[in-house]
Amino acid sequence: MSRKRCSTESSISFFFTESRIADTYAYAIICILQKIEKNTQKPKTAQAPPFTPDHLLRVFLQLLPGRALLKLPALKTLTFYERLFTPLVTLWYLLFQWINHDHSLQAVVTDARAGGADRLNRKLARKMRSSSTGPYSDARTRLPEDFLAQALRLQGSRIIQQSSSTLWKSLVVALLDGSTVRLRPPADIPQAFAPHGNQHKGRTYWCLMRVAVTFCCFTGAALDCALGSMHRSEQALASEIILRALGHCLFVGDRNFGVLRMVQVARQAGQQVLLRMTDARAAKLLGRPLEAGDFLVTWKPTRHDQLQPGCSRDPVQGRLIVTRLERPGFRPQWLCLFTTLADSEPYPAWELVQLYGRRWHVELDLRYVKAQMGAAQLEVHSAAMARKQWLACLLAHNLIRGAMLCAALQQGIAPLTLSFLACRRCLECWLRRLGRTRAKVLAGWEKTLGEIGRCRLPKRKKPRPNEPRAKRHIRESFPPLVGSRAQAREKIKTAP
Repeated sequence: MSRKRCSTESSISFFFTESRIADTYAYAIICILQKIEKNTQKPKTAQAPPFTPDHLLRVFLQLLPGRALLKLPALKTLTFYERLFTPLVTLWYLLFQWINHDHSLQAVVTDARAGGADRLNRKLARKMRSSSTGPYSDARTRLPEDFLAQALRLQGSRIIQQSSSTLWKSLVVALLDGSTVRLRPPADIPQAFAPHGNQHKGRTYWCLMRVAVTFCCFTGAALDCALGSMHRSEQALASEIILRALGHCLFVGDRNFGVLRMVQVARQAGQQVLLRMTDARAAKLLGRPLEAGDFLVTWKPTRHDQLQPGCSRDPVQGRLIVTRLERPGFRPQWLCLFTTLADSEPYPAWELVQLYGRRWHVELDLRYVKAQMGAAQLEVHSAAMARKQWLACLLAHNLIRGAMLCAALQQGIAPLTLSFLACRRCLECWLRRLGRTRAKVLAGWEKTLGEIGRCRLPKRKKPRPNEPRAKRHIRESFPPLVGSRAQAREKIKTAP
């Protein structure tokens, strides 16, 4: 194949090429995009009813807009050789790895040779004569990391724009939390993400990558993400997200984010926050022992506060909402919330307390990504690929959330009342059994919407019993591996 140099704009021609293909994953995203764009340009004689299956199919397809992705700044200034794995094909297969239960590179090559991405590149299946995973692995390496990050933010904004039910008082409620991802230590991973250790056990084998993610409060879609090593705090990563946030957002965080630095960054970015504070910090800010009420306070920096470089050090005006939580069978505790929404008339205290109660959904969203999507441990061989794989997992997670939103709009229910795992199975089945014509695709999509709408979470009649935070290990006769495998091999050689 000739190594003809061409710009990323030329790969648009592959995106709309007509060809006969079998039922594939890629067909779900792009098979009818051209026909839908042509239909939207025709004048309408009558007003179509809202949230029809055809309308919701357009909503779902807008989560991966080919033209908009190619115009992102990360790709717009770059040029690529004309290869089989174009940027769009590579992006799709990065998502395919997470949608498919088999995350291996060999599964990607098998699907590509079967015609799984012929809509993106008509030459791919015809010219892939080798089953080697090298070309796809090299294509992943060439794809810029910023492109995936920008695609994630574009995808999150598209989901937010689909319905007014995703907003709260014209604000995007972004649930903020952090977590860690486990990595093996080959190549440059130990330098980028140092192995975690302590003073008792010393340096461990596993490397950890710290992530901070914001999820939409009402849809569960990932809006933005920041990555770093364990040497960077979650507050520092969250500050990056707030500073580049678009639109009017209300960031909700737990006590880990209830510090002056987060409020200072939000004021600099023109955003709002709703953060829980520790009892000691809230009492110090109030200037007296805690008591229930809604107080106007001025948060002044002290020599103990870590402030964001480049932001104003002036005091921040806000409200401190203190309430007493009492539940049968639990100890009473104080709930102290600081918010920059200073006007109590449009934002009453009881609504803010109720809104903070939804913060727990961010813990569930991270569990879905790490446990059900399988991203708790990334099998990669470089630090750059670790960041790309995590961002690709969030993009695939948003595809599932987008399908859940479409089904919820049709049923008139909240998206978070649907089971994430059951909806993922329904979406995967629809991607497998697509028809060849637009009519069959639309009929299958309508049936899938009904199936996803019936995947409701169970209503528990009895409270879930308390379980100990412990697990039972399977007994094995092998001792644990301490240190590196290279040292263990040398020890075997010198053993008598």
